[in-house]
Amino acid sequence: MESQYALEVRKKGKPALKKNSTGKKLQKRTKEVALPKLLAVVEAHERKQPARVKLTIGLDLGDRASCYCVLDEEGEVIARGEVVTERQPLQVLFGKFPASLVALEVGTHSPWVSRLLEQLGHEVIVANARQVQLISKGSKKNDRRDAEFLARLARADRKLLAPVRHRGEAAQTDLLEVRVRAQLVELRTQAVNAARGLVKSFGERLPSGDADSLSRAQAQALPAGIREPIEQLLRIVEELTAEIERCDEQLKRINAERYAQETAQLQQVQGVGPITALTFVLTLEDAERFEHSRDVGCFVGLRPKSRQSGDREPEMRISKEGDPYLRKLLVQCSQYILSRRGADTDLKRWGLRIAAKGKKKAKRRAVVAVARKLAVLLHRLWVSGERYEPQRQMAKFRAQAA
Repeated sequence: MESQYALEVRKKGKPALKKNSTGKKLQKRTKEVALPKLLAVVEAHERKQPARVKLTIGLDLGDRASCYCVLDEEGEVIARGEVVTERQPLQVLFGKFPASLVALEVGTHSPWVSRLLEQLGHEVIVANARQVQLISKGSKKNDRRDAEFLARLARADRKLLAPVRHRGEAAQTDLLEVRVRAQLVELRTQAVNAARGLVKSFGERLPSGDADSLSRAQAQALPAGIREPIEQLLRIVEELTAEIERCDEQLKRINAERYAQETAQLQQVQGVGPITALTFVLTLEDAERFEHSRDVGCFVGLRPKSRQSGDREPEMRISKEGDPYLRKLLVQCSQYILSRRGADTDLKRWGLRIAAKGKKKAKRRAVVAVARKLAVLLHRLWVSGERYEPQRQMAKFRAQAA
């Protein structure tokens, strides 16, 4: 049965209108949904070759509206237009097409849009536009051309789009709790730094300590003129600390209910805490998605970029692709492992050898190298289920020496 939205479009012959937050009316640019020409072309293809019909559709996602371009089996454009980036208009439009190959760019809306299109029976390719120079750096870039480029690249060879695999809705929902906690921690850090900096300009100092130890009571020793404003900031710090504690309890519950076995396996490595372990599991989602554990280092953006040409192969920075928060957590774990507090392990000794080859730059290189190797190690422990041996290589050397 056709939705009420589609019926309104058919009867009135014009797009429906709705008001945005400012009270202005936004035009729903979905007239192409009910175009008789589009439906006639699709139906003609189905009648002509019902078993072979395979349309290719490029969808350039936008925040408000998205452009689409439909190619037939010969690569000819049979329809193009815009659709509002909302569930109902997308269901109405793509519900009219036979099972097709749909290519879209990765972005904020791509996870839920790709799941919606798959539910409608389409095969979906999520393209990494960062690696497709034809889309990201074209001299005549616009949404209509991007949609057509996506469709033509998907029709030629889907590997040209460097496909991205989105995590499932359940994992994305659980990962949302981790991201909310991270945002609250960042806000608390900003508030603490602001409070400490403001009192320094008056020749005063707040007591040293962790962010969660700061409270309004510690502002009582400040002069009366600046006490009240600083108490306002510290009140926000207290509220954020309470919210972070609630997030921690929620994450403990999620971990205990669904991911306890996986995270316990990863926390065998000293320096890897529950937040890092849970974020690692939720970000990768499926341990079997990687053929080799070393691919995880590339997945989180910790591999050096490559720009080899002839005999020239310059040393470059890491790619910083993948999830930035997981990469940040792995770097923090690496810094702990290389610190004095870190236990004496094969991983630490390997990192210290890299750090000893130079000065400050070598130390930074060692932190990144250990973080990359840590990502590989965590994936290997997750896949194999083995018991972690922190001094495995040292034990081999001792056995050989004996």
